[in-house]
Amino acid sequence: MSQPRVAFYAPMKAPTHPTPSGDRAMGRNLMALLAEGGAEVTLASELRIYDKQGDAATQAMLRQQAEAESARLIATLPPLDLWVSYHNYYKAPDLIGPAVARARGIPYVQIESTRASKRLTGPWAGFAEAAHRAADQAAVIFYQTQQDYETLARDRAGAQRLVHLPPFLPLEDLPEASALQGPMLAAGMMRPGDKLASYALIAETLHQLDTLHQMAGRAGDWRLLIAGDGPARAEVEALVAPFGDRVKLLGQLDTEAMARAYGTASLFLWPGVNEAYGMVYLEAQAHGLPVVAQDRPGLRDVLLPGRYPSPQVGAQALAEAVARLLDNASERARLGPRARHHIAAHHLRPAACATLWSALPPLLENTR
Repeated sequence: MSQPRVAFYAPMKAPTHPTPSGDRAMGRNLMALLAEGGAEVTLASELRIYDKQGDAATQAMLRQQAEAESARLIATLPPLDLWVSYHNYYKAPDLIGPAVARARGIPYVQIESTRASKRLTGPWAGFAEAAHRAADQAAVIFYQTQQDYETLARDRAGAQRLVHLPPFLPLEDLPEASALQGPMLAAGMMRPGDKLASYALIAETLHQLDTLHQMAGRAGDWRLLIAGDGPARAEVEALVAPFGDRVKLLGQLDTEAMARAYGTASLFLWPGVNEAYGMVYLEAQAHGLPVVAQDRPGLRDVLLPGRYPSPQVGAQALAEAVARLLDNASERARLGPRARHHIAAHHLRPAACATLWSALPPLLENTR
């Protein structure tokens, strides 16, 4: 039997986008999973459908671009057996996949789709409605978090299947474990909004950590490395300037350099303000790093089950968690192997590939 021909599209950010992010990494990983299962995968379009501000004029322009792109793809794409779209939501609805799939008479599938009924009014109303309509057309939606499942199940369309595909690393096996003796590590894009809010919370946590050490009659001898770069770098530099050379900004690291940073760290500190889930948590835990983060919905789907401080208690609780781990090498050593086992059992490529390809073959039977 010939290879199934699959079109892949990510309206939020194409896998070929020049700016690194979790979205880009996951798009690339998903294309690789589809190919690993035997598919001939085509990146159907690089058109970005994304409105950050809720601007009507921007949305109208993007709709026009999507209509033109859909017409072009319907006319020019080679024969296809399946369309797969990644990350359909109210700021980045899939305005292309449903139209092409209907015109070509092929099944339509989504991965990481969200339904936000509260956005059906307000500045994103039209885009939110488009995201809902796109989700309605999907024969299968692979969801990645429990929070997404709850709204997808509430508004499920007909006999649509909802399949849990946990976030995953594109690895066959775990990387080498960290010795857990080095500095703390944080990693995140430096951009305004939620990422900058996490950096601000880290700075406040470090201030609280110094206070805890002073109360205990000891010097704050901790060190923190930060991997990441972006348009808000100056703001991040200002936030950590009071700590002098105890905080070092590494800039944007490639995959190998990032692995070395994980491999020499003692713990991973990233609060996770409004993270969908965060690939950095998977990477850190794969190296056996204990994680200090807040108890947030998306994070619960990727973190080793345990007790994490509520966002309501703020930086003080994060500082206390950091202090406990820094002061207790045996606790770090206890948590490290558990974190690695958690990733190996739930968040590596083989398990993800098996899940994805358990649900796709029935859709392909009628198109081959």
